[in-house]
Order: sequence, then structure tokens, then C-alpha cells
Amino acid sequence: MARCEQGYLCDVCGNDVAEMTDSDLYLRFVLGEVQPEQLHLLRERHIRCNPAMAQYIVDPAFEVISFDGPFAKAYLDPAFVMEQEIKVTRAWKRLQELPGLGLPIIDYPLPEVREKWKGA
Repeated sequence: MARCEQGYLCDVCGNDVAEMTDSDLYLRFVLGEVQPEQLHLLRERHIRCNPAMAQYIVDPAFEVISFDGPFAKAYLDPAFVMEQEIKVTRAWKRLQELPGLGLPIIDYPLPEVREKWKGA
């Protein structure tokens, strides 16, 4: 099957990342960790297939992800964990809203990310 006919396959589990709302790549874009010009170059994965990031999403609509290892939030500074939970959860909520907003892709990131990119 041609690459364009395969959809966006998860680099971890190999299954289709069918919805942008399940996309780790787009979550990282909303967070400002991925530049717009990198979106078509980077590998895709499901948010759940990146537990190091998913562990910071704290919302009743998102099933809790447990993550073991040295970067598990249980082993990190509580202030850092709280900051990450606020930031990543906020970005995840924005990602969930994006399909219904009709925005151009450049407006997907959080407002502070867009402002930072404007100033750069």
C-alpha cells in the first residue's frame, strides 16, 4: 500500500492514529514542542503510546496512564509535576476542541506559544 493510503501509523503500536485528538504529534505542536514546518517530517504516535507525556494529562475524560521508570511523575519534584499537569492538560483540552473550531493550523498552539513564535 502506498504511504499516502496508509494514514498516519503510530510509531509505537503500528495502528492508525485516526483522529487528531489522539495524536501525540499534534499535542506536542499545541504545546510548542514541534514547529509547524516539522509536522510533516516527524513520526506519529497515539498520546497513550507516549506515557511519559500522557501521565501529565489530568482530566476525567482521559483515562489515567501509569508510567514506571525514572521519569515517572511519582519520582519527580512535585512542583514540576504540577506545572506539567497544568500545561499538558490544558494543551490536551485545546487539542480536543480543535476539530470543531475551524482554525488554520498555525493557530492550533496555545496562545503563549503563538506569541512566542511571533516574537522569534
